[in-house]
Amino acid sequence: MEILNFILPFIVLLTVVVFIHEYGHYYFARKYGVGVTDFSIGFGRELFGFNDKQGTRWKFCLIPLGGYVKFFGDRNVFSYAEQKEILKKYNEVDQKKLFVVKPLYQRSLIVFGGPLANFLLAILIFSFIYMFVGKDFTPAKIAEVQVDSPAYKSGLKKNDIIISINDNKVKSVMEVPTFINTSTKEVIKVIVLRNDKPLNINVKPKEIFDKDNLGNKSKKKIIGIKIAPLNEEFNRQRLGPAKAIYYASKETWFVTKTTMEFVVLMFKGKGDTSQLGGPIRIAKITGQVSQYGFIAFLSIMAYISISLGLINLFPIPLLDGGHLMFYAIEKILGRPLSQKTQEGFFRIGLFLLLSLMFFTTINDLKDLGLF
Repeated sequence: MEILNFILPFIVLLTVVVFIHEYGHYYFARKYGVGVTDFSIGFGRELFGFNDKQGTRWKFCLIPLGGYVKFFGDRNVFSYAEQKEILKKYNEVDQKKLFVVKPLYQRSLIVFGGPLANFLLAILIFSFIYMFVGKDFTPAKIAEVQVDSPAYKSGLKKNDIIISINDNKVKSVMEVPTFINTSTKEVIKVIVLRNDKPLNINVKPKEIFDKDNLGNKSKKKIIGIKIAPLNEEFNRQRLGPAKAIYYASKETWFVTKTTMEFVVLMFKGKGDTSQLGGPIRIAKITGQVSQYGFIAFLSIMAYISISLGLINLFPIPLLDGGHLMFYAIEKILGRPLSQKTQEGFFRIGLFLLLSLMFFTTINDLKDLGLF
């Protein structure tokens, strides 16, 4: 029964974010007249589905770990490059429904539509939360500075009000640990108000292994301060649509930016690869978060949606970013790469993805204490 408490929320979350991603592809494909034969949530044997008036088969399949949109005439959605050979197989009406005959900008938008839909879903979720639940705007006042801590040595003092961390404006007490833990710099730049005057202070955080709010082991950055609400009052405000969308867009951009900074660190050999997780860890965290209620579940859905959209933009063959890379090359060369060349890149992409899956699975098993 406990396993179901983790698996069911995970399946619901994954179904939603995958559906939105694939619908982004589908929307632009239909907009530009590309035929869509299959819209699948999951892989493997079909469990149930239906056909719409446009001839698309909408279906749910046995393995709920992804999905795909299959375009008319394609064995593989984006594999063909030799257009003349393809066109001979279809009459004039059907030729217009082929993906490969569409202008480069339309093909690019169809591919980019999936990640774009994921980012828009995150903005929509954050906006909903800020409008109906509210966003915290409680100023971050330092209630205590631990002796001999990084904060103490740097000169931070009790009653300082933190207004910025690494050029990120601090609007809430909740943002302080977030900005500190997501920092990829060795020294954190903190701006505080002391006696109503701004003061720049550089702090070198200390890394420790500790449990997060869900009880999972993780590496944390700490500077040795305790934060309290200014005047002991929390300030949560419900926002109007325009402000909600503004702050939702900022949150989505912040998550995207910090994720990219982490990826760059990993390529430099400085990132903490133990923090990488796969489906098992995502399922575990989703189950844990869902126990805190619907709003918490929506929040983790937004973060996973951002991650899915961003990962798909990486320039790795088989991912959307890999196809966009091919289109960039096509724009430069004035012609697409040959099918044989693309298939060679796809094999490399498959190897990279399988290696990443293996690595994250090992991390997941270590996290569960099984490895």
